[in-house]
Amino acid sequence: MAPIVSRRRPAMAQPPFLAHNLHPKYKLLLLSFALLLQLSASEIFFEERFDDDWESRWVKSDWKRSEGKAGYFKHTAGKWPGDPDDKGIQTHTDARHFAISAKFPEFSNKNRALVVQYSIRFEQDIECGGGYIKLLSGYVNQKKFGGDTPYSLMFGPDLCGTQKKKLHLILSYQGQNYPIKKDLQCETDKLAHVYTFILRPDASYSLLVDNRERESGSMYTDWDILPPRKIKDTNAKKPKDWDDREYIEDPDDVKPEGYDSIPKEIPDPKAKKPDTWDDDEDGLWKPPKIPNPAYKGPWKRKKIKNPNYKGKWKTPWIDNPEFEDDPDLYVLKPLQYVGIEVWQVKAGSVYDNILICDDPDYAKEVAQETVLKNREVEKEAFEEAEKVRKAKEEEEAQRAREEGERRRRERGHDRRYRDRERYRDRYRKRHHRDYLDDDYHVSTELLLSLLSSTLALY
Repeated sequence: MAPIVSRRRPAMAQPPFLAHNLHPKYKLLLLSFALLLQLSASEIFFEERFDDDWESRWVKSDWKRSEGKAGYFKHTAGKWPGDPDDKGIQTHTDARHFAISAKFPEFSNKNRALVVQYSIRFEQDIECGGGYIKLLSGYVNQKKFGGDTPYSLMFGPDLCGTQKKKLHLILSYQGQNYPIKKDLQCETDKLAHVYTFILRPDASYSLLVDNRERESGSMYTDWDILPPRKIKDTNAKKPKDWDDREYIEDPDDVKPEGYDSIPKEIPDPKAKKPDTWDDDEDGLWKPPKIPNPAYKGPWKRKKIKNPNYKGKWKTPWIDNPEFEDDPDLYVLKPLQYVGIEVWQVKAGSVYDNILICDDPDYAKEVAQETVLKNREVEKEAFEEAEKVRKAKEEEEAQRAREEGERRRRERGHDRRYRDRERYRDRYRKRHHRDYLDDDYHVSTELLLSLLSSTLALY
């Protein structure tokens, strides 16, 4: 599907009954109504489904290329797509920076909603890396687009290990970037998910994941852009007559007569003197003490609702003298580019279905027709791919075990051979020495015998 760049989406087609012979008065009313609907039609500023000629619209940045650290994008539907014909662009080559951008006719979100939406599937065990997109304003040298290029909005997942599963939402205001204060979490499975950000003219926003609202609020409260409208009055003090006791003692409650005479312990009525007990020797036997069930502790008046209770006193809020409203707080600098600029230890993320418009309902339709309607097919494809992967891993593990066993056998054979040779060497040396020793004794005896014979001649 070719990209849709800055076009209006009709709210509804012209009613066919206008062609009928209606009274001019009613026809005029209906024409006026149709014109009003047309004027209020939503506008699509950019929409990319990544068809086969996607490269004609996107500019690959040379950022980090001279350092050998630039990755590239592959046009693919991925390993387990819900629709094999629905392709996106996938990060390729591990431990690389990825930077690519597309330009569209400049527009402003003043007096209209801004809707930014895209889908991403992390097919890899990413370990550490981003999966967000950026909207940029002003002039951008797309061939040099990179991590230091100013942006107006940054939105999407950023994962690192098992701890960081952040969903970024950063807005630029007067040249400074402000991250949302809330701790937003992204999806971490290996299926495609649709992330949607909606910013309205009243500075309220909604964040959706797969067409379900994940978060909402206001730029006034969820970003530290402007000072807060209200602050606590640090000079306020609780009035002296403020009664914050929810319950009080009943003044009409009277202590029962004889209450204080109830002992805490009483003799155990079931205890019996042992047969071997001798009063003369052991003294007067007394039964052991047990807690008195009639003893209720020190007497206290019962509690009743305090008729003068005013609630817990809280420090009142007052207008912040440092707050100065900006009715255009929600207005970003005129937008003209969408870019992907991420670093990933493990590559393999599939970006798709990028949409920038002013109609949340249209964005929901796109999410449904592109990703969500194929969710079950995608799950089945993923499960099948997981079976193949696990079978392959088991096969490789089995080969590794067999290779290890073979090497152990070889090492054992070599060791046994070396042991045999070493034993033989020791045996030869020992017996050779014995032989030499025997020969030495024989030679000595022969020499002595010859010497004796010679002496006898004299």
